Amino acid sequence: MFTPSSHDVRRFFCEAWRKQRAGEVLTPMDAIAADWIVQHPEYHDALMDADEAVARDYSVEGGQPNPFLHLSMHLSIAEQVSIDQPRGIKAAHDLLVARIGKHDADHEIMECLGEMIWKSQRNGVPPDTEAYIECVRRRATR
Repeated sequence: MFTPSSHDVRRFFCEAWRKQRAGEVLTPMDAIAADWIVQHPEYHDALMDADEAVARDYSVEGGQPNPFLHLSMHLSIAEQVSIDQPRGIKAAHDLLVARIGKHDADHEIMECLGEMIWKSQRNGVPPDTEAYIECVRRRATR
């Protein structure tokens, strides 16, 4: 199993953005990342220099949103939906998309995903995927 470091993730997004801007051939994962980057112009400057991106501190105390975490969550949700894992995420996602649109739906799902991860880490237990799916379903029926 491949477990990229935060530096690897930052370099990946910077490289995908560089390839997109240069009109180079993108891998399928690069293409997905570049699509999300295009939808987040507020992150474009942060992705221009990979070395600077690796060195930058996006701690909570710094008060700046972490573009790499945000974009990684978009990729994670895209992968989850594409393989319906955890089971039920695709249907819950589709309901939410029908109600508020894809980008806004992904941001709503991010809230649920972040909450699931936070609770798992805080309590030292495996992620509760049932609660995660239920969180997304609740947002789809508001």
